[in-house]
Amino acid sequence: MKIFFFDIETVPTEQSLRDSGVIGAQILLDEAEIIKKLSLSAATARILCLGYAIEPQPDSPVEILQGEETEIIRSFWKLAADCHLFVGHNILDFDLRFIYQRSIIHQIKPSREIPFTRFRNNPIYDTMHEWSKWGREHASLDLLARALGIPSPKEGLDGSKVYPYYCAGKLPDICDYCKRDVETVRQVYRRLTFAKQSSQSLIV
Repeated sequence: MKIFFFDIETVPTEQSLRDSGVIGAQILLDEAEIIKKLSLSAATARILCLGYAIEPQPDSPVEILQGEETEIIRSFWKLAADCHLFVGHNILDFDLRFIYQRSIIHQIKPSREIPFTRFRNNPIYDTMHEWSKWGREHASLDLLARALGIPSPKEGLDGSKVYPYYCAGKLPDICDYCKRDVETVRQVYRRLTFAKQSSQSLIV
């Protein structure tokens, strides 16, 4: 079975920033909330980078897609074409849905249909929902990793800092953070499925 572990990082589009009156790296408290809201909608944000790892090759490296959003999306659908299982944290309600919606905006036809069926773990295995067994608890990846004794990927950088880092030209730091999220998701997935742990240490 070919498993696709992934995570995306998003930033508001220039148009949405202009419409909201928020521009630049100097973000006030109220503006930070606006940035967060804009970044979570495919109607007002774009994909900055996408981290992924594909198994069954043990300890397969975590790769990154970055650059033009259209190329990131095309590359994702090319990689996804023959994968059997898509694994990530909150990908059912965010990452995968976001990719689909941005594909529609750019008129990039998906290479395959991935059903967004709830209350099941195939072909989408969402670690957030699998942890709660579809309950109301929406544990963050940081919280879940800590509970399972896995190093948190949020040390030094978290989602709230992605846009300021982007404005400061720190894209490599954002990509490294995205890759750490992917590796953490992979370790969480192995714990949730009682699979053998990887010998690979967390990417730093």
